[in-house]
Amino acid sequence: MKLLLDNYYREINYLRISITDRCNLRCRYCMPEEGVELIEHEELLTYEEILKVVEVFASNGISKVRLTGGEPLVRRGVMDLIEGIASTEGIKDLSLTTNGILLREYTTDLVRVGLRRINISLDTLRPDRFAYITRRDKFKEVWEGIEEALRHRLSPVKINIVVIKGFNDDEIKDFARLSLTYPLHVRFIEFMPVGEGNGWNEELVIPHSQVMEEIRELGELIPIRPQDNDGPAKRYYLKGGKGEIGFISPISSHICSRCNRLRLTPDGKIRTCLFSDEEIDLKGTLRGSGGKERLEEILHRALEAKPERHRIGDLRFKKCQRGMYAIGG
Repeated sequence: MKLLLDNYYREINYLRISITDRCNLRCRYCMPEEGVELIEHEELLTYEEILKVVEVFASNGISKVRLTGGEPLVRRGVMDLIEGIASTEGIKDLSLTTNGILLREYTTDLVRVGLRRINISLDTLRPDRFAYITRRDKFKEVWEGIEEALRHRLSPVKINIVVIKGFNDDEIKDFARLSLTYPLHVRFIEFMPVGEGNGWNEELVIPHSQVMEEIRELGELIPIRPQDNDGPAKRYYLKGGKGEIGFISPISSHICSRCNRLRLTPDGKIRTCLFSDEEIDLKGTLRGSGGKERLEEILHRALEAKPERHRIGDLRFKKCQRGMYAIGG
């Protein structure tokens, strides 16, 4: 298998694909109540175009794909896309990130078409707070979706929590306790400066060291030895627990040296860093006369353009203007 290296000798083997900017929630730190101006349907990459990208990239060393949104399960025909990616030669790891609203309804089909692991974004365990944060009273549906994923033995089932000071930081131990009771991978993510209206400022960021200190009140946090396909999370488990706990800390500690990913937006742009607005157009090539060789050229141009690290904290840092719902997160 080919090895993709960027200019800093990081192996790039992971492609995150946002297949839609549409979402069935209106989370306060993500988008306004009335929603956002959506990408025109004809500007979205078709499933055939996405599969072509995956096939070419997989033949060059990409082995891991994650589908995101927006909310990927709201896009019609998504099962066909998942089945196509799952059967692509070279793809060894296929996963999906969802808000969980439709998960109970679709879990059986997701397993049938080849999905084996899933991430659920969930920032509170309190139904009233969930309704406030998301502007939708749907916590029951999300929790039932999580239970359904566990019943179908998707593994791992990851719960992603963005911890924000004064917003949900009083639930840190409640989330950590989930890993004692269920075989869930609970991941605490620092609040990141992505999106024009998410209200980010550094004072709202709670560093993972502070989160860990609070969780240790529940018991000993035992480190888990890193594995080859690990992402940026530092992994632990609470003694006696059925699951594990992870910490993703792009703000308090640079994780860029371990970054192994590229992102593909719904409208066909490659992004080499989550925190930069620099993009490389892929859609024009897909819809023009460019074949496999041209797509490979763009892939290698993206590798050359991938920065050594993000610039959060630098004096000239400018917050990424695209919302997370249109990046692939």
